[in-house]
Amino acid sequence: MRNGMLADIGIAQIDDLYDGIPQHLRVQEPLDLPDGLRSEQALERHLHELLARTADHERLLCFLGGGCAPHYVPALCEEIVGRSEFLTAYWANAYTDHGKYQVFFEFASLLGELLELDAVSQPTYDWGMAAGVALRMACRVTGRSRVLLSTSLGPERSAILNTYLAPDIELLPLETVSATGTIDLHALEDAMRDDLAAAYFETPTYLGAIEPAVEEAIARIHDLGALAVVGVDPIALGVLASPASVGADIVCGDLQPLGVPMLYGSGLAGFIATRDEERFVREYPTFLIGRTDTSTAGEHGFGLVAWERTSYMRRELGKDFGGTTTALWGIAAAVYLALLGADGLQELGEGILQRRAYAARRLAAIPGVTLPAADAPRFKEFPVSFADTNLTVEEVNARLLERDILGGHRVSGPGLENAALYCITETHQQADIDRLVEAITTIVQGR
Repeated sequence: MRNGMLADIGIAQIDDLYDGIPQHLRVQEPLDLPDGLRSEQALERHLHELLARTADHERLLCFLGGGCAPHYVPALCEEIVGRSEFLTAYWANAYTDHGKYQVFFEFASLLGELLELDAVSQPTYDWGMAAGVALRMACRVTGRSRVLLSTSLGPERSAILNTYLAPDIELLPLETVSATGTIDLHALEDAMRDDLAAAYFETPTYLGAIEPAVEEAIARIHDLGALAVVGVDPIALGVLASPASVGADIVCGDLQPLGVPMLYGSGLAGFIATRDEERFVREYPTFLIGRTDTSTAGEHGFGLVAWERTSYMRRELGKDFGGTTTALWGIAAAVYLALLGADGLQELGEGILQRRAYAARRLAAIPGVTLPAADAPRFKEFPVSFADTNLTVEEVNARLLERDILGGHRVSGPGLENAALYCITETHQQADIDRLVEAITTIVQGR
């Protein structure tokens, strides 16, 4: 039976399934695992011993970003997602999980209003997966298989897309402006071709820069019949125009800024949104929740939209596969958006802009510290260069950690010599920024 199954999928042995994994990353011998624990009490004691060896993260002042950043999580978000009827956020049927379906509908409605789009997917695993799904959707809509990909994406998202879109989609580089990651319109013009399915870029960029040419770039992409897929930090939309308002076809991003804790990197949940057009809706592999009338006058029901398009119905004929996702964080995001409302999101965005500008100004005043492309408008994140000091980013970060501060992680590229990406959010008060500036000043002066 095993040999027959292998023959059906065109391979000779099971190891052939792992050809995509380099040999040096494969385990070559059995794992040396300890004996299993025999009781709950032993397990609890073991976990406490492990936790005792972990640094107290709450005392650390964090300036890390790059895809997962410190944002304030209102207590109500944690209270709601911790309720027993929501905690697993897993799927059943509309008649058994009516309340859960309703809250998923409210999530899609609230996020759709923020994005100015009508069709919003239930959460994917993270932003990288959302972008990969969105680009595969674009290829199916256009019937093409070449995609322009911004060269300024973060290394993690870039790696995910290269894996998720292989081997049938060809990725072509879209060169960007160094030190900002924004679109080079001349490079876009040179890269455009009439067989493109889509182009993907982000605003704000991985380096925090606000893309100044979104509308013009989208217009040029549309001129050749390709789709514009744009990634966005949703918390920035309190102060920035939505990509959809200037023509983006598919918008994706991560819910982590919207009431989701960092959780050592696991608090991630991607989203995908489009106009409510059949050509897009039919290509979603993820769940879509809709509202309809019931047999009782004035009563509404909530359930799955176009269920027959999913791999759950089509199985091996499915166009794509979503798998188990992170629906719980969609509930957290719904609570967060409902709490803040439009005015709250605007106030929040303005506060982040002000804090980042203050931090940038203070850091740029430190002798030996420079800010690449300092005049570029940015949201939340910005690179800081230590090239004119005698210290590397790693040395600065090690000395910051001695002071209970997590500095920015290294970024590289033209104009980013010996640079780190710093992230400023609503969680940072003026005293926190001043503490960072004082610490870096002391470090670069060798005191």
